[in-house]
Order: sequence, then structure tokens, then C-alpha cells
Amino acid sequence: MAVPVPRQRDSSVTGAEAAASAPAPTSTATATATATESTVGGAAEAPAAEPAQLTLLVIEDDPTGTFAVPELTESGGGTATRVRIRTARNLTEAERLLTDDVHCVLLDLALPAGSAGAADGLGPLRHVLRLAPRHAVLALTTSGDTERAAEAVKLGAQDHLFRDELDGRLLSRTVRYAVERKRADTAQRKLAESKLRAQENARLERGLLPTPLLEGSELRFASRYRPGRSRALLGGDFYDTVRTPDGTVHAMIGDVCGHGPDEAALGVELRIAWRALTFAGLCGDELLSTLQRVLEHERESDEIFATLCTIDIAPDGRRAGLCLAGHPSPLFLRGGQAAQLLPHEGGGPALGLLPRARWPRHQIDLGGAWSLLLYTDGLIEGRTGPGEKQRLGQEGLQSMITRLLASGREGESLLESAVAQARELNGGELTDDVAVLLLSRG
Repeated sequence: MAVPVPRQRDSSVTGAEAAASAPAPTSTATATATATESTVGGAAEAPAAEPAQLTLLVIEDDPTGTFAVPELTESGGGTATRVRIRTARNLTEAERLLTDDVHCVLLDLALPAGSAGAADGLGPLRHVLRLAPRHAVLALTTSGDTERAAEAVKLGAQDHLFRDELDGRLLSRTVRYAVERKRADTAQRKLAESKLRAQENARLERGLLPTPLLEGSELRFASRYRPGRSRALLGGDFYDTVRTPDGTVHAMIGDVCGHGPDEAALGVELRIAWRALTFAGLCGDELLSTLQRVLEHERESDEIFATLCTIDIAPDGRRAGLCLAGHPSPLFLRGGQAAQLLPHEGGGPALGLLPRARWPRHQIDLGGAWSLLLYTDGLIEGRTGPGEKQRLGQEGLQSMITRLLASGREGESLLESAVAQARELNGGELTDDVAVLLLSRG
């Protein structure tokens, strides 16, 4: 036989009105099992002038089909806390009534176990906890059953109530406290989960950042990396530096358009592919053509592209080969001289723009003592001053680096100062990812 769906009616009374209209102490106000919604509470418990409305679903096996609503014991002039009561006689009916507007469930532990039976008699409670993971749950029992009441709280109920000690004020307060406790527990759990996810993401991103492989090389290496995404460690910019068995040092820096998590993932793929191809002996146009094929297969849209700068430094450190794929040219630094841009005319397009593009390799004489500064456009796209429209650009970067060199900056200090001054000129944080690396000899 189908279980009837309870009808509902609403009423809201103040503590004074309830006291005035309450029946004699020997009687109780009741609500029908299939149509109950009542208001209980006390003036002293109301947190504000407007009624606070909570919905309580009571699950009990009452042969008369009623849930007795205790009389209000207070008759103050304040506004009552409004607790609407719905009743269900079994778990099947409770599942129908457990809608999103229910705040709390009051389960009679004397409810027949049925298919939810368990040796400890808490099978129905376990069923309700599975059924209502986001709702506060209260256990209803008798004062002689304190051990099972404690087990119910240990199992996951927010609190317990004794039927023979129940009154309106206690019911109202306990329901409100249980709801707030559940909200606090849920917020705490979500916060803990968020912290765990953030820690896992941080460990993952740190693991994806490159570790330069320069063992045996006389070159010094320094880098600075700052993603544009808030609270991220990895952006669409990427870089790497390795030394191959023949003594050649290879360095690269690149930038996937955009700076979201998808771009960061693609940047990592391109960096790892570059390292593998470099150790396999590829260089120049052959390497960049292969990287373009990797990009074309891995990108989510044909509109995604990546700029790239690669440089290979001969084992003696005096010569280098430079390839540019739509990327800003590195700065060449020599003691006592102004920073200079390496030749950038005749470079190729960004990866992913033209299917049969070519990337010529330019030979460069470095000399004895030198430094090479490789960077992404996030460093030069900032403003030249707060409120200014002009970009810093490569010429502005040249002037900035020349001044920093004259003041004695080098290595890590040079990179830190360059990023800090670019941010200061911009009048705030740079909006794009920024990657800068420095290779020095002598």
C-alpha cells in the first residue's frame, strides 16, 4: 500500500501569544502525522526581532500517528524562534519529506529497524546519516537509554534529546544549536579539504618546476618565476637549462598564450618535450618543428600558440646559437657596458601559428666573461609608471638592467631587483606570468 504524502500547514506565534493560548498543563498540543507543521520556541532564545525559521523533520513510530509538541514554558514579549515540524512514521516516508528546506532531523531511536537493522539498534540512525549527510541530526530516546544516546552522538548525530524531559524551550534551543553545529562542522570540513587540495596542488606544481641540469659546467645559473594566477605556483611561462654529454649548455624560455591551469599544463608538456628532444640530439629548426607538432597535438584550440627562445652555448663558452619563435630576444650583458639585445631580425613565428614555419639559428660570439638574460613578455608589458599608458618594453628593460648593473647588482640580486622595479613602475602587481633566467660565465 502506498504511503500517504503528508500535508503541511504553517503557523507562527510569539512566546506571549503561545503562552496565552496554550492549553492547561495537563494537556499537550499535537500535530497530525500526515499534515504537521507547528511553531515552538521561547522569547529568550530569539536572536533577532524577526522570527528565525527552521524546519524539523521528526521520524518516529507513534501508533496514534502524532508527535506531541511540548507546551512553551516562557511567556516573554520577545519573538519566538519559529520551528516548523514535519513528521514521518518510517524511513521511506522520511526520504520523501527530506527536501532542501529541512534543516534538522529528529530520529526516534525506538523506530523499528526493518531493513536498516543492526545489532546495536542504531541501524535507522546510520540510514538517516547516509540519507541526509548535509543535515543536522538529533537522536530522540528515553532518559533510561543514555548509553545508546551517547553512541548515537559518537556515530554522527549532533546531539540527543530525552523524550520524558522534552519541552518547547529545550527543543527550540537544541534544534538551533544542532543546525549551527552542523554548519560549523561542514565549514570546517570544507576548509580542511580546501587546504589539503591546495597542499597537493602546491606539491604537484613544485614537482613540475624545472631543476637545471648543469653538472660539470662552469656557467652560473639564476632564475625568478612568478605566475600571474592568484595563489598559484605555476603559470603558462616555462624555462629549462641542461648540459648535454658533449659539454654544450642548452637553455630555453617560453610562454603559452594565457596564464590559466590549462596553459600551465601545456607549458610543462612543452618543457619536458624540449628536454627530451635536446638530450636526443635535436637542435635549432629541427627541435622547434618537433615542438610545434607536440603543441598542435596537445592544445585544446587551434588558437593556442606559444613563443619560445632557445640558445645553445658551446662547451668553451665563447659561442652560442640562438633561435627565436616569436619571443623577445635575450639581453647580452658584459661588464662595464650597457645591456644589449641579441640579434632578433629574421626569427621565426610563434609555435602553432604556421604549419610549415622555419626557425633559423643565428650564430653569436660571446667572448670571455658575459651574462645572458632570458625573460618572458610579462616582465616588459608593465607600465613605465603609475597611470602611464606606455609599456616598459625591451628598450626600457635595457635601461633598467644597465642601471642595476652599474649599482653592483648581479646574479639572484639582479633578477630580484629587475622584477621588483618592473612591478613598482607598473604601480602594482604585474598581471601576466613572469619568468626570468640568467646564465653567466666568468
